[in-house]
Amino acid sequence: MTTFNVVRFRVKPGQDEGFLAAHRDGKAQWPGLVNGHIIKTGDRSYCLIGEWADAAAIKAARPEMIATLNSFRDTLEDLGGGLGVTDAVSGDEVVDLNA
Repeated sequence: MTTFNVVRFRVKPGQDEGFLAAHRDGKAQWPGLVNGHIIKTGDRSYCLIGEWADAAAIKAARPEMIATLNSFRDTLEDLGGGLGVTDAVSGDEVVDLNA
């Protein structure tokens, strides 16, 4: 069953390019990732959307995803409310809008 993850980030002023560069050129090609996108949701605000074959694939890739996060963690602002620098969720697909 296809699984997706979504991670929300807020970048420090002037750090957008460093944040984006940390994901370019294969730096975010984690094992098991089927497709991934970063979208800009506002001023200095981004979401990463990942598509995975199943929940086991995303679980297996977590160490590599954390290593990538650690490479650009200094570019991120704390989101507040006890979240830290990321707001991450994941789950199984329940409706395919293209079907």
